[in-house]
Amino acid sequence: MVRRENYIRHIRTALGRSRAVALLGPRQCGKTTLARELVDIHSPNYFDLEDPSSLIGLADPKTVLEPLKDIVVIDEVQHRPDLFPVLRVLLDRKPLPARFLILGSASPELLRQSSESLAGRLEIIEMSGFDLLEVGQKKASRLWLRGGFPLSFLAKNDTDSFAWRKSFIKSFLERDLRAQGIDIPAVTLHRFWAMLAHSHGQIWNAAPLATSLGITEPTVRKYLDIFTGVFMVRQLQPWHVNIKKRQVKSPKIYIRDTGVLNFLLGLKTEAEILRHPGCGSSWEGFVIEEVIRSLDMDDVYFWATHNGAEIDLVFSKGGNMYGVEVKRADAPTMTPSIRIALEDLKLERITVIYPGKKRYSLHEKVKVVPFDEIIGGMKDIFG
Repeated sequence: MVRRENYIRHIRTALGRSRAVALLGPRQCGKTTLARELVDIHSPNYFDLEDPSSLIGLADPKTVLEPLKDIVVIDEVQHRPDLFPVLRVLLDRKPLPARFLILGSASPELLRQSSESLAGRLEIIEMSGFDLLEVGQKKASRLWLRGGFPLSFLAKNDTDSFAWRKSFIKSFLERDLRAQGIDIPAVTLHRFWAMLAHSHGQIWNAAPLATSLGITEPTVRKYLDIFTGVFMVRQLQPWHVNIKKRQVKSPKIYIRDTGVLNFLLGLKTEAEILRHPGCGSSWEGFVIEEVIRSLDMDDVYFWATHNGAEIDLVFSKGGNMYGVEVKRADAPTMTPSIRIALEDLKLERITVIYPGKKRYSLHEKVKVVPFDEIIGGMKDIFG
Protein backbone atom coordinates (compact mmCIF):
# COMPACT_ATOMS: atom_id res chain seq x y z
CA MET A 1 0.00 0.00 0.00
CA VAL A 2 1.27 3.47 -0.92
CA ARG A 3 0.61 4.79 2.58
CA ARG A 4 2.70 2.13 4.33
CA GLU A 5 5.56 2.29 1.85
CA ASN A 6 5.81 6.09 1.94
CA TYR A 7 5.77 6.34 5.72
CA ILE A 8 8.22 3.45 6.20
CA ARG A 9 10.61 5.04 3.70
CA HIS A 10 10.25 8.38 5.48
CA ILE A 11 10.87 6.83 8.91
CA ARG A 12 13.89 4.82 7.76
CA THR A 13 15.40 7.93 6.15
CA ALA A 14 14.80 9.91 9.34
CA LEU A 15 16.33 7.17 11.50
CA GLY A 16 19.35 7.17 9.23
CA ARG A 17 20.12 10.81 9.99
CA SER A 18 18.66 11.28 13.48
CA ARG A 19 19.24 9.45 16.72
CA ALA A 20 15.53 9.21 17.47
CA VAL A 21 12.31 9.74 15.57
CA ALA A 22 8.94 10.62 17.07
CA LEU A 23 5.91 9.50 15.07
CA LEU A 24 3.09 11.68 16.35
CA GLY A 25 -0.57 11.85 15.48
CA PRO A 26 -4.07 11.28 16.79
CA ARG A 27 -5.12 7.91 18.09
CA GLN A 28 -6.44 5.43 15.52
CA CYS A 29 -4.55 7.01 12.62
CA GLY A 30 -2.35 3.92 12.11
CA LYS A 31 0.88 4.67 14.01
CA THR A 32 1.03 1.33 15.82
CA THR A 33 0.25 -0.67 12.68
CA LEU A 34 3.08 1.11 10.91
CA ALA A 35 5.58 0.58 13.75
CA ARG A 36 4.84 -3.14 13.73
CA GLU A 37 5.98 -3.23 10.12
CA LEU A 38 9.41 -2.12 11.32
CA VAL A 39 9.71 -4.08 14.58
CA ASP A 40 7.78 -7.24 15.47
CA ILE A 41 5.44 -6.75 18.39
CA HIS A 42 6.90 -9.82 20.11
CA SER A 43 10.45 -8.55 19.76
CA PRO A 44 12.30 -7.44 22.92
CA ASN A 45 12.77 -4.15 21.04
CA TYR A 46 9.04 -3.35 21.10
CA PHE A 47 7.42 -1.68 24.10
CA ASP A 48 3.72 -0.81 24.21
CA LEU A 49 3.16 1.36 27.24
CA GLU A 50 -0.55 0.56 27.28
CA ASP A 51 0.46 -3.07 27.91
CA PRO A 52 1.01 -3.72 31.64
CA SER A 53 3.83 -6.17 30.90
CA SER A 54 5.75 -3.47 28.98
CA LEU A 55 5.24 -1.04 31.82
CA ILE A 56 6.58 -3.59 34.30
CA GLY A 57 9.46 -4.40 31.97
CA LEU A 58 10.51 -0.76 31.94
CA ALA A 59 10.53 -0.38 35.71
CA ASP A 60 14.29 0.16 35.39
CA PRO A 61 14.40 1.69 31.88
CA LYS A 62 18.11 2.33 31.54
CA THR A 63 19.01 -1.25 32.44
CA VAL A 64 16.42 -2.65 30.01
CA LEU A 65 17.04 -0.31 27.05
CA GLU A 66 20.83 0.02 27.20
CA PRO A 67 21.77 -3.41 25.72
CA LEU A 68 19.28 -3.23 22.82
CA LYS A 69 20.45 -2.79 19.22
CA ASP A 70 18.96 -1.71 15.88
CA ILE A 71 15.50 -0.05 16.04
CA VAL A 72 13.68 0.19 19.37
CA VAL A 73 9.98 1.12 19.39
CA ILE A 74 8.30 2.73 22.39
CA ASP A 75 4.56 3.07 21.75
CA GLU A 76 2.28 5.52 23.61
CA VAL A 77 5.32 7.13 25.22
CA GLN A 78 3.20 9.90 26.76
CA HIS A 79 2.34 7.45 29.55
CA ARG A 80 5.95 7.56 30.73
CA PRO A 81 7.33 11.12 30.35
CA ASP A 82 10.08 10.15 32.79
CA LEU A 83 11.66 8.12 29.98
CA PHE A 84 12.88 11.19 28.09
CA PRO A 85 15.87 11.96 30.35
CA VAL A 86 16.89 8.29 30.11
CA LEU A 87 16.56 8.39 26.32
CA ARG A 88 18.76 11.49 26.19
CA VAL A 89 21.56 9.59 27.95
CA LEU A 90 21.17 6.55 25.69
CA LEU A 91 21.11 8.66 22.53
CA ASP A 92 24.39 10.36 23.42
CA ARG A 93 26.36 7.11 23.33
CA LYS A 94 29.18 6.76 20.79
CA PRO A 95 28.95 4.64 18.79
CA LEU A 96 25.17 4.52 18.92
CA PRO A 97 24.00 0.87 19.07
CA ALA A 98 20.27 1.59 18.75
CA ARG A 99 17.99 4.24 17.37
CA PHE A 100 14.59 4.88 18.90
CA LEU A 101 11.20 5.24 17.25
CA ILE A 102 8.79 6.70 19.78
CA LEU A 103 5.07 6.86 19.13
CA GLY A 104 2.65 9.21 20.81
CA SER A 105 -0.82 10.59 20.51
CA ALA A 106 0.58 14.11 20.28
CA SER A 107 -0.02 15.00 23.90
CA PRO A 108 1.15 18.45 25.00
CA GLU A 109 3.25 16.74 27.66
CA LEU A 110 5.02 14.63 25.06
CA LEU A 111 5.86 17.62 22.91
CA ARG A 112 7.12 19.60 25.90
CA GLN A 113 9.30 16.78 27.21
CA SER A 114 10.74 15.97 23.81
CA SER A 115 11.68 19.55 23.08
CA GLU A 116 13.36 19.97 26.47
CA SER A 117 15.12 16.62 26.85
CA LEU A 118 15.84 15.56 23.28
CA ALA A 119 16.60 18.86 21.58
CA GLY A 120 18.86 18.23 18.59
CA ARG A 121 18.44 14.47 18.87
CA LEU A 122 14.82 13.96 17.83
CA GLU A 123 13.17 14.27 14.42
CA ILE A 124 9.39 14.56 14.47
CA ILE A 125 7.14 13.04 11.80
CA GLU A 126 3.46 13.87 11.92
CA MET A 127 1.06 11.14 10.83
CA SER A 128 -2.57 11.75 9.93
CA GLY A 129 -5.29 9.60 8.48
CA PHE A 130 -5.68 8.66 4.82
CA ASP A 131 -5.25 11.34 2.17
CA LEU A 132 -6.03 11.56 -1.54
CA LEU A 133 -2.68 10.14 -2.59
CA GLU A 134 -3.43 7.01 -0.60
CA VAL A 135 -7.10 6.42 -1.44
CA GLY A 136 -7.14 7.78 -5.01
CA GLN A 137 -9.02 10.68 -6.54
CA LYS A 138 -12.06 8.53 -7.34
CA LYS A 139 -12.74 8.13 -3.62
CA ALA A 140 -12.42 11.83 -2.80
CA SER A 141 -16.13 12.14 -1.98
CA ARG A 142 -15.95 9.27 0.48
CA LEU A 143 -12.85 10.79 2.05
CA TRP A 144 -14.63 14.14 2.43
CA LEU A 145 -17.64 12.47 4.06
CA ARG A 146 -15.98 9.87 6.29
CA GLY A 147 -12.63 11.51 6.95
CA GLY A 148 -9.22 9.89 6.94
CA PHE A 149 -9.24 7.71 10.05
CA PRO A 150 -8.71 4.23 8.56
CA LEU A 151 -11.54 2.44 10.41
CA SER A 152 -13.98 5.21 9.49
CA PHE A 153 -12.95 5.40 5.84
CA LEU A 154 -12.87 1.61 5.36
CA ALA A 155 -16.21 0.89 7.06
CA LYS A 156 -18.70 -1.20 5.09
CA ASN A 157 -21.10 1.70 4.65
CA ASP A 158 -21.75 5.28 5.71
CA THR A 159 -23.89 4.19 8.65
CA ASP A 160 -21.12 2.03 10.10
CA SER A 161 -18.61 4.81 9.53
CA PHE A 162 -20.81 7.30 11.38
CA ALA A 163 -21.20 4.85 14.27
CA TRP A 164 -17.43 4.36 14.47
CA ARG A 165 -16.85 8.10 14.65
CA LYS A 166 -19.43 8.39 17.42
CA SER A 167 -17.58 5.76 19.48
CA PHE A 168 -14.21 7.29 18.66
CA ILE A 169 -15.21 10.77 19.82
CA LYS A 170 -16.77 9.42 23.01
CA SER A 171 -13.67 7.39 23.85
CA PHE A 172 -11.37 10.23 22.89
CA LEU A 173 -13.09 12.71 25.21
CA GLU A 174 -13.73 10.35 28.12
CA ARG A 175 -10.53 8.30 28.12
CA ASP A 176 -7.74 9.55 25.86
CA LEU A 177 -7.68 13.19 26.91
CA ARG A 178 -8.00 12.25 30.57
CA ALA A 179 -5.11 9.78 30.21
CA GLN A 180 -3.00 12.68 28.99
CA GLY A 181 -3.71 14.68 32.13
CA ILE A 182 -6.49 16.88 30.76
CA ASP A 183 -8.98 16.88 33.63
CA ILE A 184 -11.92 18.70 32.02
CA PRO A 185 -15.43 17.17 31.94
CA ALA A 186 -16.07 15.31 28.69
CA VAL A 187 -19.49 16.95 28.30
CA THR A 188 -17.90 20.41 28.38
CA LEU A 189 -15.26 19.46 25.82
CA HIS A 190 -17.90 17.90 23.56
CA ARG A 191 -19.98 21.09 23.62
CA PHE A 192 -16.89 23.15 22.87
CA TRP A 193 -15.87 20.84 20.00
CA ALA A 194 -19.36 21.04 18.50
CA MET A 195 -19.22 24.84 18.69
CA LEU A 196 -15.86 24.77 16.92
CA ALA A 197 -17.46 22.68 14.16
CA HIS A 198 -19.97 25.46 13.56
CA SER A 199 -17.04 27.93 13.45
CA HIS A 200 -15.10 25.79 10.97
CA GLY A 201 -13.27 27.96 8.44
CA GLN A 202 -13.93 31.16 10.38
CA ILE A 203 -11.59 33.59 12.08
CA TRP A 204 -11.22 32.78 15.77
CA ASN A 205 -13.41 34.74 18.16
CA ALA A 206 -13.38 33.50 21.74
CA ALA A 207 -16.12 35.80 23.05
CA PRO A 208 -19.28 34.01 21.79
CA LEU A 209 -17.95 30.59 22.78
CA ALA A 210 -17.01 31.82 26.25
CA THR A 211 -20.47 33.32 26.70
CA SER A 212 -22.22 30.13 25.55
CA LEU A 213 -20.15 27.92 27.82
CA GLY A 214 -20.23 30.30 30.77
CA ILE A 215 -16.44 30.44 31.08
CA THR A 216 -13.71 33.02 30.51
CA GLU A 217 -12.06 33.75 27.18
CA PRO A 218 -8.63 32.55 28.42
CA THR A 219 -10.26 29.23 29.37
CA VAL A 220 -11.80 28.93 25.91
CA ARG A 221 -8.37 29.60 24.44
CA LYS A 222 -6.97 26.82 26.63
CA TYR A 223 -9.57 24.40 25.24
CA LEU A 224 -8.66 25.41 21.69
CA ASP A 225 -4.98 24.78 22.37
CA ILE A 226 -5.81 21.36 23.81
CA PHE A 227 -7.58 20.24 20.63
CA THR A 228 -4.82 21.75 18.51
CA GLY A 229 -2.18 19.92 20.55
CA VAL A 230 -3.80 16.55 19.83
CA PHE A 231 -4.09 17.27 16.09
CA MET A 232 -7.89 17.52 16.05
CA VAL A 233 -7.98 21.23 15.21
CA ARG A 234 -5.79 23.32 12.95
CA GLN A 235 -5.13 26.94 13.83
CA LEU A 236 -4.09 28.54 10.57
CA GLN A 237 -2.07 31.57 11.61
CA PRO A 238 -2.33 34.97 9.87
CA TRP A 239 0.44 36.33 7.66
CA HIS A 240 1.51 39.93 8.24
CA VAL A 241 3.20 42.33 5.84
CA ASN A 242 4.14 45.98 6.20
CA ILE A 243 1.21 47.67 4.46
CA LYS A 244 -1.17 50.45 5.43
CA LYS A 245 -4.24 48.22 5.58
CA ARG A 246 -5.40 46.81 8.93
CA GLN A 247 -4.69 43.08 8.83
CA VAL A 248 -6.42 40.28 10.73
CA LYS A 249 -4.31 38.99 13.62
CA SER A 250 -6.42 36.05 14.83
CA PRO A 251 -6.09 32.51 13.41
CA LYS A 252 -8.64 30.69 11.29
CA ILE A 253 -10.00 27.51 12.83
CA TYR A 254 -10.51 24.19 11.03
CA ILE A 255 -11.55 20.75 12.26
CA ARG A 256 -8.73 18.78 10.67
CA ASP A 257 -10.67 15.60 9.88
CA THR A 258 -13.83 16.24 7.87
CA GLY A 259 -15.31 12.94 9.05
CA VAL A 260 -15.18 14.25 12.61
CA LEU A 261 -16.53 17.61 11.41
CA ASN A 262 -19.47 15.93 9.68
CA PHE A 263 -20.29 13.89 12.77
CA LEU A 264 -20.26 16.98 14.99
CA LEU A 265 -22.60 18.68 12.50
CA GLY A 266 -24.84 15.60 12.35
CA LEU A 267 -24.23 15.01 8.62
CA LYS A 268 -24.45 11.34 7.66
CA THR A 269 -24.41 11.41 3.84
CA GLU A 270 -22.83 13.42 1.06
CA ALA A 271 -26.28 14.70 0.07
CA GLU A 272 -26.72 16.15 3.56
CA ILE A 273 -23.34 17.90 3.33
CA LEU A 274 -24.24 19.44 -0.03
CA ARG A 275 -27.49 20.85 1.43
CA HIS A 276 -25.84 22.18 4.59
CA PRO A 277 -25.08 25.93 4.89
CA GLY A 278 -21.51 25.03 5.87
CA CYS A 279 -20.85 22.99 2.72
CA GLY A 280 -18.47 25.58 1.28
CA SER A 281 -16.38 25.94 4.42
CA SER A 282 -16.33 22.15 4.88
CA TRP A 283 -14.97 21.65 1.37
CA GLU A 284 -12.51 24.50 1.91
CA GLY A 285 -11.10 22.80 5.00
CA PHE A 286 -10.93 19.46 3.20
CA VAL A 287 -8.99 20.94 0.29
CA ILE A 288 -6.69 22.96 2.54
CA GLU A 289 -5.66 19.85 4.48
CA GLU A 290 -4.94 18.01 1.23
CA VAL A 291 -2.93 20.94 -0.16
CA ILE A 292 -0.87 21.30 3.02
CA ARG A 293 -0.01 17.59 3.00
CA SER A 294 0.69 17.66 -0.73
CA LEU A 295 3.05 20.63 -0.33
CA ASP A 296 4.72 18.93 2.64
CA MET A 297 5.12 22.27 4.41
CA ASP A 298 4.61 23.23 8.02
CA ASP A 299 4.77 27.00 7.61
CA VAL A 300 1.54 27.92 5.88
CA TYR A 301 -0.65 30.89 6.68
CA PHE A 302 -3.75 32.73 5.57
CA TRP A 303 -3.98 36.45 4.91
CA ALA A 304 -6.88 38.81 5.50
CA THR A 305 -7.58 42.48 6.07
CA HIS A 306 -10.40 44.10 8.02
CA ASN A 307 -11.72 45.46 4.72
CA GLY A 308 -12.56 41.95 3.55
CA ALA A 309 -9.61 40.99 1.35
CA GLU A 310 -8.50 37.41 2.04
CA ILE A 311 -6.36 34.58 0.65
CA ASP A 312 -6.94 31.08 2.03
CA LEU A 313 -3.26 30.00 2.06
CA VAL A 314 0.01 31.86 1.62
CA PHE A 315 3.51 30.45 1.93
CA SER A 316 7.10 31.01 0.88
CA LYS A 317 9.02 28.74 -1.49
CA GLY A 318 12.40 29.42 -3.05
CA GLY A 319 12.34 33.03 -1.93
CA ASN A 320 8.93 33.72 -3.53
CA MET A 321 5.49 34.04 -1.98
CA TYR A 322 2.60 31.97 -3.33
CA GLY A 323 -1.11 31.92 -2.65
CA VAL A 324 -3.90 29.34 -2.83
CA GLU A 325 -7.59 30.12 -2.98
CA VAL A 326 -10.30 27.47 -2.59
CA LYS A 327 -13.58 28.18 -4.37
CA ARG A 328 -16.55 25.81 -4.46
CA ALA A 329 -17.96 27.40 -7.60
CA ASP A 330 -18.61 26.25 -11.16
CA ALA A 331 -16.34 28.86 -12.74
CA PRO A 332 -14.30 31.04 -10.36
CA THR A 333 -13.59 34.56 -11.59
CA MET A 334 -11.11 37.26 -10.71
CA THR A 335 -12.01 38.81 -7.35
CA PRO A 336 -10.99 42.03 -5.60
CA SER A 337 -9.27 39.91 -2.92
CA ILE A 338 -7.03 38.26 -5.50
CA ARG A 339 -6.13 41.61 -7.09
CA ILE A 340 -5.35 43.16 -3.71
CA ALA A 341 -3.27 40.16 -2.63
CA LEU A 342 -1.22 40.20 -5.83
CA GLU A 343 -0.44 43.88 -5.30
CA ASP A 344 0.06 44.01 -1.53
CA LEU A 345 1.75 40.64 -0.95
CA LYS A 346 3.76 40.64 -4.20
CA LEU A 347 2.73 37.04 -4.83
CA GLU A 348 4.50 35.09 -7.56
CA ARG A 349 1.40 33.04 -8.32
CA ILE A 350 -2.10 32.42 -7.00
CA THR A 351 -3.68 29.05 -7.71
CA VAL A 352 -7.46 28.84 -7.43
CA ILE A 353 -8.71 25.30 -6.73
CA TYR A 354 -12.29 24.47 -7.67
CA PRO A 355 -14.40 21.29 -8.19
CA GLY A 356 -14.69 21.67 -11.97
CA LYS A 357 -12.84 19.85 -14.74
CA LYS A 358 -11.26 22.58 -16.85
CA ARG A 359 -8.12 24.58 -16.08
CA TYR A 360 -7.82 28.15 -17.25
CA SER A 361 -6.11 31.44 -16.45
CA LEU A 362 -7.64 34.57 -14.92
CA HIS A 363 -4.44 36.59 -15.06
CA GLU A 364 -0.82 35.98 -15.96
CA LYS A 365 -0.26 35.16 -12.28
CA VAL A 366 -3.62 33.54 -11.48
CA LYS A 367 -4.45 30.02 -12.63
CA VAL A 368 -7.65 28.06 -11.94
CA VAL A 369 -6.92 24.36 -11.34
CA PRO A 370 -9.42 21.50 -10.89
CA PHE A 371 -9.38 19.79 -7.51
CA ASP A 372 -8.88 16.48 -9.32
CA GLU A 373 -5.36 17.59 -10.29
CA ILE A 374 -3.94 18.51 -6.89
CA ILE A 375 -2.90 14.96 -6.10
CA GLY A 376 0.26 15.41 -8.16
CA GLY A 377 1.89 17.76 -5.69
CA MET A 378 0.49 21.16 -6.64
CA LYS A 379 3.21 21.73 -9.24
CA ASP A 380 1.05 24.40 -10.85
CA ILE A 381 1.67 26.67 -7.88
CA PHE A 382 5.33 26.83 -8.74
CA GLY A 383 5.11 26.57 -12.52
